[in-house]
Amino acid sequence: MTQRGWDDEDEDCPEWVDRIKNNVAGEVRRRRKEMGWSAQRLAERCEELGHPIPRNVIANLESGRRASLPLVDVMILAAALYTAPICLIFPIGYVEETQELPFRDPISTWDAMRMFTGEEPGHDSDAGLIPDFNRHASLVRTIEAALREAERAGFAAETTANPAQREEAERKRDNYTAQVKEATWQLQMVRGQIRDEAATPPELPPALADIDPPDTDEEDGI
Repeated sequence: MTQRGWDDEDEDCPEWVDRIKNNVAGEVRRRRKEMGWSAQRLAERCEELGHPIPRNVIANLESGRRASLPLVDVMILAAALYTAPICLIFPIGYVEETQELPFRDPISTWDAMRMFTGEEPGHDSDAGLIPDFNRHASLVRTIEAALREAERAGFAAETTANPAQREEAERKRDNYTAQVKEATWQLQMVRGQIRDEAATPPELPPALADIDPPDTDEEDGI
């Protein structure tokens, strides 16, 4: 991506900091109005959540008069508006383009959001353990779904009186059981890779608690 200074831009093009603040301000205003709330009601909700943001501060943010925008304010505003902080910073569907960093060409808000979350490789950036944790979550969902289907198929095989239906149910049960076995092996590998990075894997659901070898509890500091 070509870098360029703001001297090459139109004079009315806001700098990166202002662009990000404008994203947040516009989305706060849009969501507040969508909910039928006044700025005062939003301020009251922020106070209820434990981090007061006065009405005049919210009004200044929405009008572009506020000079700074602390991260904690973005977090509490998002909670007050029943959304995620990243949806305020990168309003997908409402802001077509934004900048991921200063002095860079605008890119789609979707791409900028994915770079922010580590889902899309950025400029010499390391996504850390985000891909591993995403893979972990996907495998857990796969195992849980396959276990449910295997149980359902097993019940059908035991209760049907039709030989053909029993055979089909047993085939499905065996297929889902094989999926559980394969996904479990992959999940163990992912958890091992996370530990190799001196990190702690996500907590497993109770039904999958026996996936880890017994000696890993001490490694995870449990």
